[in-house]
Amino acid sequence: MLSASVVIATYNGEKFLRDQLDSIIPQLRDCDEVVISDDGSTDGTLDIINEYVKKYSIINYYEGPRRGVIKNFEFGIAKASKDIIFLSDQDDIWLPDKVSIVLGLFSENADITCVLHDVQVVDKQLNVIDPSFFEFRNSAKGLVRNLIKNSFMGSAMAFQRRMVPRLLPIPENVPMHDQWIGLINEIYGKVSICNQCLGLYRRHGNNASSFTHEPLQKMIKNRISLIQDLIIRTRSK
Repeated sequence: MLSASVVIATYNGEKFLRDQLDSIIPQLRDCDEVVISDDGSTDGTLDIINEYVKKYSIINYYEGPRRGVIKNFEFGIAKASKDIIFLSDQDDIWLPDKVSIVLGLFSENADITCVLHDVQVVDKQLNVIDPSFFEFRNSAKGLVRNLIKNSFMGSAMAFQRRMVPRLLPIPENVPMHDQWIGLINEIYGKVSICNQCLGLYRRHGNNASSFTHEPLQKMIKNRISLIQDLIIRTRSK
């Protein structure tokens, strides 16, 4: 039976964190864990975390590195100890049975190292903006495809912990951690696409990620940097 680590990177997330935890924890078992890394919150986030730590023994809280969202997730991933690592932002909602469905996909095929599932895009009141992120983004697997146009979104993916030595450390210049994790799995593992919507991806003014395109020059620079980092990693591992 595969066990799950849910890594949550928090920073001033008091508005939505409670809703998120309430959607995740009921899906977990005693053999699973929640790893929360906080990057120096100054609002009520720590009060909420402490409340849930006292209530649920499966939650492990750590003070993060205070170096931004990518390094905060990197820190949390390094602390995860279970078979399958799920990533979670601090403002989304997990639909019922997400954990069991994703774990089932890994159990059915031991070659799978990463699962990417669909989500509904919603506003801060959970009104549906787009019923399928996959359709909106034209998501697909493949190394070249995801170098050009990234389909990997942290809150909609999970991966085998045995991939961590290849994933970490995350290079300093990558645009976001989730694209790096996805590309490493494309190179060294096997990515599986799950077309079920298993979460609500909440869009609001404080999201760490964005749907908007960066200027073309910056996009090209980021892709070149990604390719260079991938080449360096493949030579070193």
